[in-house]
Amino acid sequence: MKTEIQYLKATLVLFTILVLSITGKAQSVSKVDTTSEIWTKISPYFAPPATYKDEYGEFRSPLKFYNGKEVKTAADWGKRRKEILKNWNKMLGKWPPFLKEQNLQVLETVRKDGYTQHKVKFKWTPNETTEGYLSIPDGKGKKPAVITVFYEPETAIGLGKEGRDFALKLTKRGYVTLSLGTKEASLAQTFSIYYPSIEKAEIEPLSALGYAAANAWYALSHVPEVDSTKIGIMGHSFGGKWAMFASCLFDKFACAVWSDAGIVFDETRVAVNYYEPWYLGYHPKPWRKRGMITAGNPVKGLYPKLVEKGFDLHELHALMAPRPFLVSAGSEDPVKRWIPLNHTIKVNHLLGVKNRVAMTNRELHAPNRESNEQAYLFLDYFLK
Repeated sequence: MKTEIQYLKATLVLFTILVLSITGKAQSVSKVDTTSEIWTKISPYFAPPATYKDEYGEFRSPLKFYNGKEVKTAADWGKRRKEILKNWNKMLGKWPPFLKEQNLQVLETVRKDGYTQHKVKFKWTPNETTEGYLSIPDGKGKKPAVITVFYEPETAIGLGKEGRDFALKLTKRGYVTLSLGTKEASLAQTFSIYYPSIEKAEIEPLSALGYAAANAWYALSHVPEVDSTKIGIMGHSFGGKWAMFASCLFDKFACAVWSDAGIVFDETRVAVNYYEPWYLGYHPKPWRKRGMITAGNPVKGLYPKLVEKGFDLHELHALMAPRPFLVSAGSEDPVKRWIPLNHTIKVNHLLGVKNRVAMTNRELHAPNRESNEQAYLFLDYFLK
């Protein structure tokens, strides 16, 4: 009996070490507090409707190695996770070394109601700097933080369309926020990041955005008011795709919110356009005409190769396990998206955790007050 108990204890220790090595986040192995007031509000988001419970569709299981061997243990998943990440990074293009030691350079400071807003500058790729807005709430002590991403950084701080002011609302809830965007590229209608150049990009642009967000994580982690173990990322539409790739490919993000990104390939939806040159269909200019795939307007680059080989984005979702994420879904991510999400739920169950994958649904693409409050409560729960 004593030997069996020692074995069980050793197994538990090894499992904990494995999960920490997968995620780099100690809080990821803690149990969900089902007694809290916030949990009472958000708990329905973590269960698919009966129609889609345990439905996996035709998506290739992340719990099978590429050679067909099944993943049966947490140790197996550690190896499988490395295989998925290595394969996708090979297909998407290898990231340069992270820019770990830089600090945010303050260009301008404005005092606001209850917080201080700094216009900042930093290097998010080895050859490109960007500007954004760092907002720090009043009060002493370390605070959780969220990076928000969009076409430009002004919308999230309250200077754009209604309902997309994520950074402003989160700052007022006590988060340090860093609002970022591809402002110059958006004005030029190239939207993304091209490394080392738009003429000869070596990384798929959507992956390059993820790399830039990772460097933003490092810069934000050096801010004295920030608890670096509690940094999340959030974005809508273009920003939702960006937040998804960043959080899946870079495991230091503690949690994530993806707002109506189109979380898997779906060529029936015009906004789920991963085939565009600024996402996963990069090719040197002249670019294809923007819009749906047709015989007269085909796609080039990596995207058609991914589809032909049976790859889809649910494999990247699985890299989040056991870190929590919320799909704040609208028109581009209907309720049936639970089918690919079920694969990550299954990975989490293998790791011994529950309630890490959530989805809310609204009719329209645009976020609204209700969907945003749901997202903020999700972040409050996992970051506070």
